[in-house]
Amino acid sequence: MTKNTERALTMIAMRHFEIETLETRNSDSIDFHDVAVSSIKEALKDANELGLENARKG
Repeated sequence: MTKNTERALTMIAMRHFEIETLETRNSDSIDFHDVAVSSIKEALKDANELGLENARKG
C-alpha cells in the first residue's frame, strides 16, 4: 500500500469514525471502537471511490 493510500484511508477513518490513526497502539480503549453501521457503509463507499480513482490512474 502506498503512503498516499494510507493517508487517504486515515482521512476516511477520521471523517467517518473520528479515529485519529489507523496504527495499532496496543490498548483496547483506543484500538477498538463502536461505530454505526451507516458510518461503516459511508466509509466503505469512500474507500471504494479511492480504489476506483487509483485504478484509473493506473
